[in-house]
Amino acid sequence: MESSDQVKQITEELLSRLEVSGVVTVEIDEAGAYRVHIETEETGLLIGYHGRTLESFQILLAIIVSRTLSEWVKVYVNVGDYREKREETLMLMAQHAAERAISMGRPVELADLSPSERRVIHLTLSGDERVETESVGEGSSRTLLVKPKS
Repeated sequence: MESSDQVKQITEELLSRLEVSGVVTVEIDEAGAYRVHIETEETGLLIGYHGRTLESFQILLAIIVSRTLSEWVKVYVNVGDYREKREETLMLMAQHAAERAISMGRPVELADLSPSERRVIHLTLSGDERVETESVGEGSSRTLLVKPKS
């Protein structure tokens, strides 16, 4: 059995245990990571608040897949077009925060973001000469600051 078929089977089994029905497709990207796409009527249940459930599902799936394949592999899970829409929202959030930081002349704090969400903000604003970004704090209280450059 091909590894992408195994990943599909593992994903379907995990969904079944969660009593969620959906259609699973798996692709392997150029970096060798598994891109798992799930189409389901129960998107809200799988995504959770700000994608927290989806993040957890992705971590669990990656652990199970890595153990099954006997090698550590990267697994990305997308439900519907959630990731694309969330990334768009984050990019807009970054631009609004930059405008606010510049107009107020002081840092703007963006809290309650996952590490991958903070990364999107950092990357979005990396080309903006007017502001700089910095992650501060530890663990779950880690926040991102958008600061006007002096």
